[in-house]
Amino acid sequence: MTADILKKNVPKHIAIIMDGNGRWAQKRFMPRAIGHRAGVRSVRNAVEYCANNEVEVLTLFAFSSENWRRPAVEVELLMALFMSSLQREINRLDEKNVCLRFIGDRTAFSEKLQQKMTEAEIQTKGNSTLTLVIAVNYGGRWDLCQATQTVIEKIMSGALDKQEITEQLINEHLSTAGLPEPDLFIRTGGEQRVSNFMLWQLAYTEMYFTSTLWPDFDQRYLDEAVKSFQGRQRRFGHTSEQVLNQSVTL
Repeated sequence: MTADILKKNVPKHIAIIMDGNGRWAQKRFMPRAIGHRAGVRSVRNAVEYCANNEVEVLTLFAFSSENWRRPAVEVELLMALFMSSLQREINRLDEKNVCLRFIGDRTAFSEKLQQKMTEAEIQTKGNSTLTLVIAVNYGGRWDLCQATQTVIEKIMSGALDKQEITEQLINEHLSTAGLPEPDLFIRTGGEQRVSNFMLWQLAYTEMYFTSTLWPDFDQRYLDEAVKSFQGRQRRFGHTSEQVLNQSVTL
């Protein structure tokens, strides 16, 4: 982290849509698969940066529920890359005291991949330097639907009264339960939309969009994103004067 970044105001939770792997490869007249493999390097860089700079949670959008619409060959390659990366990286993450957590609907994956995901979570469960959340077969609408279904089941069973439904209750039934909401959302690759990612959780998140393609998004670019975050005033509905006078707790 550069000297002009204030460590006392580092975002607790950074969420990233890692966009641009395929275009990075195509610009170099390479198969899209090469871009996806190159993107793994940027994942390592982001994890290292967050672990070294007191970021508590890093969430990476690895595979959306809409990505199944891509060509079958590319989807198959992504699944194979996911499995190989998981096998290769888990011990490294464990050594760096990183807790790994997956969010999304796992039922679409092979039993072998589901088992690897569970084993990785168990192996790193006690780690505390950084929580790395990987969103796979994830969609914000799916997240809200599964939370709603669970709440309805509890109401029908008598375990919950409908009058008890609050924002906090919904939070507790989302796949991100127990995690702070993202402070900073980053999307690489030039697109400026959230693409069905953490729709509930991003309500007050600071947005940062960059044209840099994900394989090129190294720690210098992450530093720029954090610096942009630190230059903003987060009011959460209060006035600027209230925030400046520290008369409210944000």
